[in-house]
Amino acid sequence: MKRREMLAGIGASVLLAGGLAAQENDDKKKAVEYLFVQKSETVSLKDDVLTLGKVDPSTLFFSDRPDRIVGQAPTAKVIDHWGVGNDNFEADPPNATLSIAGEKEPTLLVVVLMAPRFEGENLVYDVKVLEGDKTIEGEECSLFIDIIGMPRTPFSYAGAARRGVRRSIYRY
Repeated sequence: MKRREMLAGIGASVLLAGGLAAQENDDKKKAVEYLFVQKSETVSLKDDVLTLGKVDPSTLFFSDRPDRIVGQAPTAKVIDHWGVGNDNFEADPPNATLSIAGEKEPTLLVVVLMAPRFEGENLVYDVKVLEGDKTIEGEECSLFIDIIGMPRTPFSYAGAARRGVRRSIYRY
């Protein structure tokens, strides 16, 4: 009887170890999910059009654990690639939180971002307001754009884009 219990225990250990190894391999294959931050000197929202005045030429991006990737990409390039790839912002518009600096506390607004375009130094989005005022004017704002999954393969759009900005990425 002890021999059967021992064999059963070994078998269970092998299955458990195999399952953990498979889970670890699956975790390694998961896409890195990035959040984006765009900053501007001024902001206005009127008639479902959000205008980031004098938008920063660089969009910051970062990922959460376990990768913790931080970097920046040209804002124009981010907008140019808005609809590229299977999992893109044009097909599935992202939510975003707009934080506008205020004297006492920031004003927050939650929107869905659509149809980005440049008008001079300004970045303009069509938006659907989910929370907050439908008309806003302000200065010094940050737009926190929700995640999009980017596979780690070098043959994907994300892999190609990362090669272009690899020097500005810091991993810790």
